[in-house]
Amino acid sequence: MDVVQLLVSGLANGCVYGLVALGFVLIYKATEAVNFAQGDLMMLGAFVTLGLVNPQYLGIPFWLALPLALLIMAAIGYLIDATILRAVFGESQTSVIILTIALGFVIRFVVGVIWGHDPQSLHSPLAGGELRFGGVVLSVADLAVIITTLLLTFFLFQFFQRTRIGLAMQAASQNQMAAYYMGIPVKRVQGLVWALAGVVAAVAGVLYASKGAIDPNAGFIGIKAFAAAVIGGFGSLPGALFGGIIVGVIEPFAARYLPPGYSQIAPYALLILVLVFRPHGLFAQVRTKKV
Repeated sequence: MDVVQLLVSGLANGCVYGLVALGFVLIYKATEAVNFAQGDLMMLGAFVTLGLVNPQYLGIPFWLALPLALLIMAAIGYLIDATILRAVFGESQTSVIILTIALGFVIRFVVGVIWGHDPQSLHSPLAGGELRFGGVVLSVADLAVIITTLLLTFFLFQFFQRTRIGLAMQAASQNQMAAYYMGIPVKRVQGLVWALAGVVAAVAGVLYASKGAIDPNAGFIGIKAFAAAVIGGFGSLPGALFGGIIVGVIEPFAARYLPPGYSQIAPYALLILVLVFRPHGLFAQVRTKKV
């Protein structure tokens, strides 16, 4: 039963990593850029919701504040692309990586100035409740994380495979100039991708904050989520989910059965092994780039 409890706990945490990893993959699938500020966008989404919901701030009912928070994060994602990313449009991926790393520091600073650096708890109806299945305990927040992650991964996969805008996003990532000449508004498409990544980050942030207290350093979860995206196969939406689950499950088992401290390095040890023996990831969708 102890093993089952560890598995359930790891699955819930892994789904949070998977949600953040989905944001990495969304940006990469549409722009071939890596957004290292995705974890900080998740943290910002959590604090935006906290600012709308908690009584010491605006005190809006949770289910009214949630769609408003999603809209705010979509707007923030779009504005980041329109005002910052377009300034380096056409530059190397290294420039974008450095820019997003700096953006993450700025987001953490702004959140610290507005909400402070002390841990805070989101007043969420998902927090606190528990479900028991025999000797296994599953919190309502964990169940919400698992269900939301599975549904979101499915709908995003269908979006990229079956909708015109999803196919346009992938075409723009393959060859921006060719996509432009084919009538695809490349800059607008990229703005929509960043808006969508902002929404996914907000969903991840709300679910993460429902599981426990948050502070501006919560954005560093993006490092583990990046490892999850690489392990699963960068560019694969199902791979991001499975990579997150793998990382999430490894941690509690390493903490339980390995010497102290090994749980922190276990995901990165796996990352090294994957990069050595399967560089494209465990669930990679390898494709030839069209030029």
